[in-house]
Amino acid sequence: MKLLKKIIIGIIVLVALGYLVVIPYIHSEAKKFSPAKTTLLDLEGSKLEVDYSSPSKKGRDVFGTLVPYGKIWRTGANEPTTFTTTQPIHIIDKTLPAGKYSLWTIPNKDSWKVIFNSKIPDWGVTSVDGNQTTHEDKFDYITVEVPVKTLVEPVEDLSINFEHIEENQTSQDFLSLEWDATKIMVPIYK
Repeated sequence: MKLLKKIIIGIIVLVALGYLVVIPYIHSEAKKFSPAKTTLLDLEGSKLEVDYSSPSKKGRDVFGTLVPYGKIWRTGANEPTTFTTTQPIHIIDKTLPAGKYSLWTIPNKDSWKVIFNSKIPDWGVTSVDGNQTTHEDKFDYITVEVPVKTLVEPVEDLSINFEHIEENQTSQDFLSLEWDATKIMVPIYK
């Protein structure tokens, strides 16, 4: 009986060490390869911020291979990418209230779905199976679809930015994402 108790205590200690030491260590090591980045925009008084981890291409084919088509992607590496707005804004034709959201995408060859989700998990994929995201679709607040642009020069590191484009006496702000030979642009309005 004493031996069984020692074995059970030993197992509990090992599980606790794994949870409290090993998993945080793995997460910190992963961040070295995909550094954290932030992009900001003042949109007519509304402060917008995107926080993400930027993986590198490293000679790999990214979309359709490393990041499969038709499947939810955490849109970066490590923790889920977050999008924060201090005031309500419009994403294409949908209103996004002030708040902080996790940003997920479903890449496809010709268009992407971009999802603003009200739940922000601690990590972007499950600890058990790194191929499964921690996204929960029941918390999807807005989903929009945007076309894909093909870039002439591949982009080595994932880049998420805000862009302001003026043409024909009109101006438009976009949330843009570039990586490998792919670019998407999501229109945003006050």
